[in-house]
Parts: sequence; C-alpha cells; structure tokens
Amino acid sequence: MIIYPAIDLHGGQVVRLREGDPAKQTVFSHHPVEMAQKWIDQGAEWLHIVNLDGAFAKANDNAEILQEIAALGVPVQFGGGLRTLDDIAQALKQGASRIVLGTVAIVNPAIVHEAIAKFGADKICVALDARDGFVTTHGWTNASDQTPTSLGRSMAEAGVIHALYTDVKRDGGLIGSNVHDTIALARNTGLQVIASGGVTKMTEIAQLAHSGVVAGAVIGMALYTGELTLKEALIAAKEQA
Repeated sequence: MIIYPAIDLHGGQVVRLREGDPAKQTVFSHHPVEMAQKWIDQGAEWLHIVNLDGAFAKANDNAEILQEIAALGVPVQFGGGLRTLDDIAQALKQGASRIVLGTVAIVNPAIVHEAIAKFGADKICVALDARDGFVTTHGWTNASDQTPTSLGRSMAEAGVIHALYTDVKRDGGLIGSNVHDTIALARNTGLQVIASGGVTKMTEIAQLAHSGVVAGAVIGMALYTGELTLKEALIAAKEQA
C-alpha cells in the first residue's frame, strides 16, 4: 500500500485546512519544494499535491511549484480545479504523474471518459470526496445527490482505475480516517481506492493495508503535527492481508 504525504498549496504556501474550510487554515511552510524534498528524504515514493487555489477557482502560481517538485524525481499525484482536457494536459506536461479529477466527474463526466481515452487510465484518479454519505464538489462546498459507491461504480464502468476517497468531516481533524467506508468502497466498486481524510494512527493504516483492497493512503495533518512520522506510516503500510 502506497503512502502519499500531502502537500496542499494555497498562495504558494504549504497549508492544511480543516474539513476543507479556508477559514480553518494552518500554514506549515513557506517553501513547498523544500517540504517535498523532506518527505522524499524520509522515504516517500509518491507525493500528493492539492492546488487549493484551483479548487476554489482562484488565480495562482502553483503550476510552477508543481513543475519544481516533479523535477525532484518522485511521482506526483496532483489535483485541484482541473476541469478541462487542457487543464489535465498542462498538469501532465508540468510533471504530474497522475491527475485527480473531482468536481468534473459529477458535472461533466464526459471529460473523465475523454481523459482516459487521451491520456490513459493510469494517469487519471477520480475523487470521491463525501460529506454525510454524499459526494461533494467545488472544493467540498457543494453537495451532490450521488454516493461514493454509485459514482465509483459508474466511473469504473467508464474505465477509471484509481479513486481517492475522503470523508470530508474527518479531514484535518486528527480523528482517524473512515476505515470501514474506505474498505467497503474498494470492495463494492473494484477501484484502486486511496484513503484520505483524518489518517492519524499506525493501527488504521495497518487495517487499510491488511484489507488487501485499499491501494494507498494520503496523510497530511498527522505528519505535519508530528502525530505520526512518515517512517511509522511506511512500516504500517507493509501490513499484508
């Protein structure tokens, strides 16, 4: 199971938001590239970068940061505000290894089909971010009428392989991830599900890994606060079913 240290970019800084709320922001670094190198030095094999400015439809220079981090040599999973084929192509050109599509999967699912056809299924990940059991969009500010399972199944039928599942209420709260629903989503859709949102303890990472169906876990706040070290997370991820 792959561990993805999270680097959330807002105004060129590394931040963490609680429940995706910009009003609940903590700045952890003014130097994103240095932070990325820190995680690589500690053993990260992938990085997960979120362009929060893009998710909230704000102009930003985070594309340049993506390019610099990708040049460090570790694959990058990148998302936030990517809603057209041109957006996707540009992010891939700037060095992203995999693109995360969230809002567009709900409002314009044809883009997901087209992206898979043009760039390949392994380049695309669909975000199944949910609050109270329903998928959210537009930086987690709007609720849809689809459940993660229903959207996940339709995406799998479209050829999607990778999915990111976040229980929004747990994100940034250091209260543990929704292990049960993450495992159930993977089993019910057949997708390579990556857990996100509140991942805090070695025990829950081991549970996810031991399930044999969860492909990875994104860890943010726990790493930045020292609640969990990357070394501990990597050890727990080696748990086998």
